[in-house]
Amino acid sequence: MTYQRQIGALGEKIARGYLERKGYQIIDQNFSSRFGELDLVALDSGIVVFVEVKARTSAAFGSPETSITPAKLDRIQCAGLMWLQGHPDMPDDWRIDVVAIQLDREKTVQDIQHFVSVYL
Repeated sequence: MTYQRQIGALGEKIARGYLERKGYQIIDQNFSSRFGELDLVALDSGIVVFVEVKARTSAAFGSPETSITPAKLDRIQCAGLMWLQGHPDMPDDWRIDVVAIQLDREKTVQDIQHFVSVYL
């Protein structure tokens, strides 16, 4: 596993715990489609939430959330709609959230930012 994948997997684990502590119910993880992957799928007060997780160990390339482009949000939306088609029992309401995690070089969490309802 590459270093980036290790950081990504760690970020997803941290984000999952963070969201669960906030009362989110995680219902899927790493859903793959032709549009890309959904890191986490959760339920929050009857709303399906497609969660993009970004984790970084350095600020050299900016904060983690700066890598979320309009094109990336479009791919998340398409993958999310595909996920919903496969889960007709789920609520119709949905949104996209971003969890941005800054780690230090020892992989200790320095900061977590949760962006709710990120729009295109």
